Amino acid sequence: MLNLHNSGMELIHPVPEAAVLDDAALIERYAPPANVSRWLRVNFVSSADGAVEVDGHSHALSGEQDMRAFRFLRMRCDVLITGAGTVRTDGYQALKMSPDRIAWRRDQGLPDHPVMAVISRSADLDLSMPLFTEAPVKPIVITCESSLPGRRKEIQKVADVIVAGDDGVDFPTALNILDKRGLRQQLCEGGPHILGELTAADLVDELCLTVSPFLAGAGSGRITAGPSSPLRRMRLAHALHADDNLLLRYIRLR
Repeated sequence: MLNLHNSGMELIHPVPEAAVLDDAALIERYAPPANVSRWLRVNFVSSADGAVEVDGHSHALSGEQDMRAFRFLRMRCDVLITGAGTVRTDGYQALKMSPDRIAWRRDQGLPDHPVMAVISRSADLDLSMPLFTEAPVKPIVITCESSLPGRRKEIQKVADVIVAGDDGVDFPTALNILDKRGLRQQLCEGGPHILGELTAADLVDELCLTVSPFLAGAGSGRITAGPSSPLRRMRLAHALHADDNLLLRYIRLR
């Protein structure tokens, strides 16, 4: 079971129920709404002035408390979705749960590990990465018809391949395919162009955003990029404060 502890995570919205949230309370705070079949949650960190990265990656913006929530979000999901660019720049490893998180998942009737799904229009991926070679569950690569058939065949040696769309990835189709495979709790970790596509297609059910206490200055992009889209109204489900970070959870109003 999880080793529960208090570590400075304070609920400030809605009205505080307790001074500090232990692990069990924090995990419950991120429970998806009841009676939903598929749920797409997106998780990002940004600086206080809106930067999505520093020197090309997000690690400098993420602290201990952000990573604590980050690990629990991964623990809850059926599939972790991320773009090939994010996989490269952030150095993604194999998606493995620790023994206490495996125990939690088993208690919830979940498989020991979530599935990793990488989105790549070109299917140009380094198949020697630990993400593929050390994965406890066979990963998925989501691509489109314009990727080279020979490359897709090569990927099939280490991952399942989903082809969705012609010249670009068709995200509604891709998420529906994941849903049909029983991968209904879907967590996306970016990058910004993926979030832009998902927002444009009105597929985002939830945004978890950590606002870190740094000013990054000019030059960095936002957490979203790509096609423009209408405003999507969200509801603030909670706001947590920890080590000068704000951990915000927004749920889509539908």
